[in-house]
Amino acid sequence: MRATLARLFIYPVKSAAGIECERVELGPQGFRHDREWMIVDAAGRFVTQREEGRLALISTAIEAGRLHLTVPSGESAAVAVDHGGENVAVQVWSAHCSAFDAGREVSELLSGFLARSLRLVRFDQSQPRLADERWTAGQAVPTLFSDGYPLLVLSEGSIADLATRVGHDLPVQRFRPNILLGGVAPYAEDAASILETGDARLQLTKACTRCAITTLDHVTGQRTGAEPLATLKSYRFDRDLRGVVFGRNAYALAGAGSILTRGAPASIIAP
Repeated sequence: MRATLARLFIYPVKSAAGIECERVELGPQGFRHDREWMIVDAAGRFVTQREEGRLALISTAIEAGRLHLTVPSGESAAVAVDHGGENVAVQVWSAHCSAFDAGREVSELLSGFLARSLRLVRFDQSQPRLADERWTAGQAVPTLFSDGYPLLVLSEGSIADLATRVGHDLPVQRFRPNILLGGVAPYAEDAASILETGDARLQLTKACTRCAITTLDHVTGQRTGAEPLATLKSYRFDRDLRGVVFGRNAYALAGAGSILTRGAPASIIAP
């Protein structure tokens, strides 16, 4: 089945605003710099939009080899994308990882904005974190601070169909895909096994279970009610996964180092 790479995104800081890309490099751990950083509390545990909706208001940019974070007041801080720093133990879900503390300037920015003690950390890639091998055919698939898998694939058609059911437009930011497919029917990603584009070959795996982040207005950082999660639950509840599913997780089978380009043709291959 033919498709296009309609839109491409990276999310350098887990749960902060993402960056839409014209071109993005694929690596074994997903897109370059995607979820390479994470905000943690004083105990080193990850903080996300599930508990702090205003994380959606922190804009991110990567320019001239530096990661820039800006809060709504206009205050900002930056660190080198390859920074080291104090090595600290952090936790994302049940995974315990090694990371580099990004320093006081960014910590003060985040702590002041959210009125609690917070730090920014960068994943230490010398200590790999692997995706759940039950969903990778036993293959060792490295990931950084994603919820569990290197990439997330969704289609424009799926969002449009859900928006029709809900009764209003739904911005893509609520669903945080890395790859948004165009030119395919709603939920075409559900039936796909492989996504190919250029030299890249991606394995689509576990369906993505959804949470309250989908009910967050990314412009205000506030909850908007039960939608679209309530509507999704009415027709997208997966008994085996015990959750509402929308989109597919994915990882690279081939093409590490290749460049994916917005608008490029792609092929979806069914099992």
